[in-house]
Amino acid sequence: MNESPVSTAPVSSVVHKQVDAFRDSIDTLRKEIGKVIVGNREVIDGAITCLLAGGHALLEGVPGLGKTMLVRTLARALELNFSRIQFTPDLMPADILGTTIIEEDESRNKVFSFRKGPIFGNIVLADEVNRATPKTQSALLQAMQEQVVTVGKTTYQLDPPFLVLATQNPLEMEGTYPLPEAQLDRFLFKLNIPFPDREELHGILERTTGALDIDVRPVLDGARILQMMKLVRDVPVARHVQDYAIRLLRSTHPDTPDAHTLTKRFVRFGASPRGAQSLLLAAKIQALFAGRFAASIDDVKLVALPALRHRVLLNFEGEAEGVKSDQVIQAIIESLPEAKV
Repeated sequence: MNESPVSTAPVSSVVHKQVDAFRDSIDTLRKEIGKVIVGNREVIDGAITCLLAGGHALLEGVPGLGKTMLVRTLARALELNFSRIQFTPDLMPADILGTTIIEEDESRNKVFSFRKGPIFGNIVLADEVNRATPKTQSALLQAMQEQVVTVGKTTYQLDPPFLVLATQNPLEMEGTYPLPEAQLDRFLFKLNIPFPDREELHGILERTTGALDIDVRPVLDGARILQMMKLVRDVPVARHVQDYAIRLLRSTHPDTPDAHTLTKRFVRFGASPRGAQSLLLAAKIQALFAGRFAASIDDVKLVALPALRHRVLLNFEGEAEGVKSDQVIQAIIESLPEAKV
């Protein structure tokens, strides 16, 4: 018995409408953020990508480039709970996670009660995250990876969507603690904030030194974001695209036959399997940004730098010669054939 060709039409039509609605939602969100943030389209899209992928972003840039403002504006444009943690050397894990206190109930009996910390938000700004001690930084690990918090013998579930946007300053080294590799690997993207060009500086000054009060309104709520996150997971990835992502990842490891010349010379450790997961999830979102329901190799290339730059660790020679992980990854992309040879 022949299958009816009509049966697939409604599915294709529904998907097409979902992709169009996805793009419309993203365009609306970009415009709202653009009321405050001048330029930085790649950084804005990177933060949105992390939200939709269920990941987290590390924003790095010199002071005054608007890292904190970007996160606050994104939170204002989303109808989600926002919390900010200002990381300092004396910050303790309980200041992030929460603490158990003794209080009286209605019968005046003393009972233990858990007071949730700022990690119990949908969008969490971890400001100057590298100023806290490693012990305090590690308090984020379980929440970022598993979206749960364990205090004592009790585990608390964090409400989705959950996004940590951490900022750090690359210039000030005194009084800072470099993020351990295990924590860096929890970030889907590392986004470098560029210095604005001349026209962007004009826009910044016009918006920040005048009397105009810019009102950012929430344009997406949690339910809509969860729908968009589900659509991301449904985007198909062809086998050859997945294979390209795997070969790209393996090329960052100096001890593999696929290693690039620069990798063998300058890299100590390559990207982890989480790097491949980040590549594919972000590539799916790039496809949806472009109105397509299938990820391509070009999508993988577009997200390779933010997805891998913090996962490629340089050796002593690489650091001594001032080599950047971006240079190594870019060289791999330029030389890696799209089809397996």
